[in-house]
Amino acid sequence: MTCAYLAFTAKGLALAHKLAADCPGTVTRCGENGTTLADWTAAQFADALVFVGAVGIAVRAIAPHCRSKAADPAVVVLDECGRFAVPLLSGHLGGANALARRLAKVCGAVPVITTATDANGVFAVDEWAKRQHCAVAEPGRIKAVSGALLAGRTVYFASHWPIQGTPPAGVEPAADAAAADFALTLTPAENETALHIIPRVAVLGIGCKRGTPAARLAAAFAGFCAQTQLAPQSVIAAASIDLKKDEPGLAVFCRQQGWPLTFYGAEALRAAPGQFAHSDFVQSVTGVDNVCERAAVLAAGGPVWAHKWAYDGVTFAVALRPFAPDWRYNDE
Repeated sequence: MTCAYLAFTAKGLALAHKLAADCPGTVTRCGENGTTLADWTAAQFADALVFVGAVGIAVRAIAPHCRSKAADPAVVVLDECGRFAVPLLSGHLGGANALARRLAKVCGAVPVITTATDANGVFAVDEWAKRQHCAVAEPGRIKAVSGALLAGRTVYFASHWPIQGTPPAGVEPAADAAAADFALTLTPAENETALHIIPRVAVLGIGCKRGTPAARLAAAFAGFCAQTQLAPQSVIAAASIDLKKDEPGLAVFCRQQGWPLTFYGAEALRAAPGQFAHSDFVQSVTGVDNVCERAAVLAAGGPVWAHKWAYDGVTFAVALRPFAPDWRYNDE
């Protein structure tokens, strides 16, 4: 996590620099070099924001920008004496609670954590998801899981991966995955009512005809996800053959999705481990019998999850990066 620190006094600025030495980020003093509170907040709202000053100032500054718990960044306030660290926004999904604890350790502050699950010592499913590097598909359903635990009821989970360690108090495996309250899965359609925790471990291998526009790739990706039931949030990177390096549509598509795009030469693709679909035509054009599956495996370092899928001149495949979820999540 990279932070943006804003201080209002010389004393606060010194504390901000001390905090930034442990949790790196930019340090700014309000009023210097024309910096205004409103402009700084608007510019930094995609990052983790740390105000060194009064809570009221921070609340007024962030109020126009708050959207939802799924989209808002972590916001933490420390008084300039370093006595208290208060997470204001996105305590779990944005990591503000964890950030407040970390910053508190740096300066000896008391972390003031007010989220109900933390205050009551109850498992926080959204914070756990973040610690596992997962996406939460339906943030609105978090309150159903947390509310049940706070009321003393048992919640049931399902997972496509073994989870190391012992489940927290009040959390038990579901006898029937379809009845789970939350599920660790790449395919949320299997249980429509659960809170779905999506591991961000999928790498999309891509093949396409020359000149394929970004819009066609996006439409094909939507069809691919619908047919395979893959949660699109699971994809974190893409890969293809180096012959596609100059394809503007492919570059735009991946940039729109926020995916880094890796290219491999035919020789490297031929050396990819595993069994792959074979195409004589692709072999004749590229020098390798399959681009999408082999590229996905090389970039993921794991096995094929969805084999070659073709539509309108586009081919996709998915391979998975190693993933080892653990029940531990609040050890900071």
